[in-house]
Amino acid sequence: MAFDLSMPILVVDDYNTMIRIIRNLLKQLGFENVDDASDGSSALAKMQGKKYGLVISDWNMEPMTGYDLLREVRASPELSQTPFIMITAESKTENVIAAKKAGVSNYIVKPFNAATLKTKMEAVFPGSAE
Repeated sequence: MAFDLSMPILVVDDYNTMIRIIRNLLKQLGFENVDDASDGSSALAKMQGKKYGLVISDWNMEPMTGYDLLREVRASPELSQTPFIMITAESKTENVIAAKKAGVSNYIVKPFNAATLKTKMEAVFPGSAE
């Protein structure tokens, strides 16, 4: 895999277990530089202080959802180019369409495994698949 394995990744989820699972999947893929945030507002604060190569965010969080976070990121000139993968337990078509319109890079429906995550990341970073 030709990803930049040192690239910082931000995992955003209000459920600690899910953060741990995603962290472990990323570690399996070779990524070590992984930060986490428990909701959209803390993720945004972290993103303003550090440049991330990828954001992997849950959709359903309080008080700021992953969808709201995505919209904020895309509206910010400094952050708008950041690759953004949305994770959700709901595969509602209107959610997928809304996320696409808001500029999501890719979309993963729970549950998923390392292979799914790798495939979705390869789609976000063309040229990374060997």
